[in-house]
Amino acid sequence: MTTLLSIVMLASLDAAPLGAAESMDIRSSCSASSSLSDDLVAVVHAPGRWTCGDRIYSLEGERTLLRFEIGPYDVLPQYLFSRRSALAAVHLLAIDRDGTLRQTSLSAGELLSALRGGYFKASLPGVTRDTLQVVVAFDLPSHQMTLERAYLSPSDIALGPDLLRSLVFLAILAGMLSMPLIFNAAFYRILREPFVLWHSMLTISLLLTILVSSGLAVILFDLPAMTLSWMTTVIFGLTVASGAMFTHCFIEPGRMHPGLRRALLYCAAWALFLSTAHAAFPFVARSIQSTLYTAAFAPVVVIFILSVADALRRGSRAAKFQAVGYTPMLLAGLVRLATGVAPGLQSNDAMLLFYVGCACEVLFTTLGVADRFMTIKRQRDSARFEADMLERLSERDALTGLLNRRALEQNFEKFRAEGYRTLAVLDLDHFKAINDVHGHLVGDAVLKAVAEALQANSQVHAFRLGGEEFVLLVRGDDAQAQAEHRRQAIPAIVANAVPGLGRPVTASMGMTDASPNAGAKFAELYEQADKLLYDAKLAGRNRTKIAMVQGPKDDADPVFDTVARRCGR
Repeated sequence: MTTLLSIVMLASLDAAPLGAAESMDIRSSCSASSSLSDDLVAVVHAPGRWTCGDRIYSLEGERTLLRFEIGPYDVLPQYLFSRRSALAAVHLLAIDRDGTLRQTSLSAGELLSALRGGYFKASLPGVTRDTLQVVVAFDLPSHQMTLERAYLSPSDIALGPDLLRSLVFLAILAGMLSMPLIFNAAFYRILREPFVLWHSMLTISLLLTILVSSGLAVILFDLPAMTLSWMTTVIFGLTVASGAMFTHCFIEPGRMHPGLRRALLYCAAWALFLSTAHAAFPFVARSIQSTLYTAAFAPVVVIFILSVADALRRGSRAAKFQAVGYTPMLLAGLVRLATGVAPGLQSNDAMLLFYVGCACEVLFTTLGVADRFMTIKRQRDSARFEADMLERLSERDALTGLLNRRALEQNFEKFRAEGYRTLAVLDLDHFKAINDVHGHLVGDAVLKAVAEALQANSQVHAFRLGGEEFVLLVRGDDAQAQAEHRRQAIPAIVANAVPGLGRPVTASMGMTDASPNAGAKFAELYEQADKLLYDAKLAGRNRTKIAMVQGPKDDADPVFDTVARRCGR
């Protein structure tokens, strides 16, 4: 609602401050053309050189003259105003009824910017009640709008309440364009997608366009008129280029024809080349350059329309936001294109429609960026969740649910740092006989029951290394007792879970207990525990062998303290 209200007020203010002054403005009645070498005063006084009543101006001549008739009841003008575009110089002549002529000449660099957006102004030489005509000569004008929009006025737009309201709402619009930059900065920190950067670039270029094409630039910076003129051209190219790149990156993969997506890259490069070349070399083909420059953007408009339409046809969600947000801007571009190319039509830059387009861009493409951001974030979160699940599954034994050898080896240093310094290797006694007599399904049930007996918790990590071999990592002052308790619990738990085996299922275990300053690696500790397990098997099975690693391997040999216990049979 705030945006719509701003648009309506801007629309009403577009005419309000100027409408009161239009009754005092004086428009040209006749025009003439000549070369720069012709004597200016001679051309002014040559009736045959003038064409009256025709509002269609030509840029064929090197110099174009406009004649303004000063009526007896007209408020005396003090300034010339016209649209900014590249030119070489402006000559202003005031001609009195008795033939007296006063002349002022200004180079392009001396022209001042007017408070009316997009216009320059020049002071007229002493216009009095005796002044009959004012003639303005433009040397090397590069755009018909400079001739079509020229007028005389008694003053610049007054910096009064009407203009202030207009500038305030333009400032509000500029502030609206600044808000997406804050959102994009937050989005990009979380999700580094290139379309966020291109949307920021597009927003900045639109913001700069509003500044340089309105009176805000005059109030804030007061740059020369010709400086603002070439800046407007370059920024326009930047706007088109960043819009093309934004569309190229913003439309979801697979939702646009690859040829159209590639064409948008060429459109961005083409727009930058056109605007830079036109701003740097405005007089190369001056008489037709502005028309060619405008027409050269026609393929860009066509490709953009086709790209969005194709994306919509393919079901792109992002394209829906672009189609709505860019429609007013696209209409402004079509108006500029049609009036800038079609002969007989006065050029129209459709600035009000452009401002509406800026507001729509703020609303809809920013919403589109936020929507796409959330979509991508959900997709990435889902992918990460699945990857984490697969990672966890890859570290789990499918049969028993215990961690596997991969999890043990990859995380051993982390476990050691957390205080798990006791490593025990268990192996079921005579497990092959269970598979041979009762089958593999019963053997699997036994393995599951053993996993239950090992009771992994905050103090104990249990692993299945393969077959009937298990590993325990234990921490705490009673680490050896915890491991031994689990080994001794295996027969009872297996007998309860898998009845009918005919004899108890026991396990042998080798255990190493490394001191905190021992620098033993997993392979070293596992080898030691596995050797102790082998000793336990040789000693009659169903028992535990323990050794203490006293310090770093280089400092002392391990000291073995063998303990054998038998559980109930």
